[in-house]
Amino acid sequence: MNGLTIALSKGRIFEETRPLLAAAGIEPAEDPESSRKLIIGTNRPEVRIIIVRASDVPTYVQHGGADIGIAGRDVLMEHGGQGLYQPLDLGIARCRLMVAVRQDFDYASAVRRGARLKVATKYLKVAREHFAAKGVHVDLIKLYGSMELAPLVGMSDAIVDVVSSGNTLKANHLVAVEEIAQISARLVVNQASLKLKRAELKFVMDAFARVSTPLDADPVLP
Repeated sequence: MNGLTIALSKGRIFEETRPLLAAAGIEPAEDPESSRKLIIGTNRPEVRIIIVRASDVPTYVQHGGADIGIAGRDVLMEHGGQGLYQPLDLGIARCRLMVAVRQDFDYASAVRRGARLKVATKYLKVAREHFAAKGVHVDLIKLYGSMELAPLVGMSDAIVDVVSSGNTLKANHLVAVEEIAQISARLVVNQASLKLKRAELKFVMDAFARVSTPLDADPVLP
């Protein structure tokens, strides 16, 4: 290989990416959860990993800060995917992008055509497009975390967020009422790198493909 930079985010995606990296013969030299380094070496001197926010992975890859990266479909939907090649659904970090409301909120009546809703989310683009397709006007409130709090304090009628087990919604007396998309992590590749480092990237992509289970191959989420 000839100098590859891989963009990853901490947490679930990093942990579920480890078997994929191992299949390509790549082992991180440090654990990003315990290290403060933003650039982590590997057992292969020509391969390094950069640690960035999940929402920034597509941007780093698009602008050449990394050759490849792994990002959730939710992040790519919001980013738009411009300037990126997306060759693989890796089938990891599975969840659903959902609309959720308070248990006592009549969502079906609220979204009648021409209605107006207040929606809290970090997925502004996705939420805008989803409700526009339903003919529902929305006032969007951008939040970066603790999304479930917004309906509880009367700041929004609904939220748009990723849901895994649903336990956080249940604990806060919220209910998921509509699925926008099923989510899994995708491999994204810088288009210039694909031309200049084709052989190296093909090796990694082939290794990832051998051990990944695309979401479409198993539509029933855990």
